[in-house]
Amino acid sequence: MTNKNGVLVLFSGPSGVGKDTVLDIVLNKDNSLQRSISLTTRDIRENEVDGRDYYFISKDKFNNMIENGEVLEFAQYGKNLYGTPKGPVDKWLSEGKTVILKIEVQGAQQIKKIYPDAVGIFVLPPSMDELENRLRSRGTENEEDIQKRLEIARNEVAKSVDYDYTVVNDDLDIASNDVLKIINAL
Repeated sequence: MTNKNGVLVLFSGPSGVGKDTVLDIVLNKDNSLQRSISLTTRDIRENEVDGRDYYFISKDKFNNMIENGEVLEFAQYGKNLYGTPKGPVDKWLSEGKTVILKIEVQGAQQIKKIYPDAVGIFVLPPSMDELENRLRSRGTENEEDIQKRLEIARNEVAKSVDYDYTVVNDDLDIASNDVLKIINAL
């Protein structure tokens, strides 16, 4: 969304594609960018930090925030809810910042309806086989969850055509540089 001053970037891709890693590299290269931290009801994983990776909250609190209009968008992914807190995004855009939302496809669709000028970047895996390898190597999901994530991933990849840009994450340096070039051109 091109605000008076700020730009909203929707950053999506299937689970296991490396969105967090690519985004971390991009943010380290350009500290003027603002990353919105999403809310989630899923369990925290090893090496994640509440308030840095996500805000890990209960389903009750999540639902209360929705009722109070404090969530810009939300989606269910598997058994868990994910969403974007509204207040920080509005504040950063009004300050003229480029705000990056790491967001699920469902959420990106909701945002595009509200903010049609938001710019979408979709990160693709080099192949579905490689995506499966990455999911398995994390060691964080059981077989049923892996199969569910792969099914969701196939549907998400099919929707990548709805995004303004796609970037294949086959090489982290190339992918992160491509994302940064796109953002810098906005």
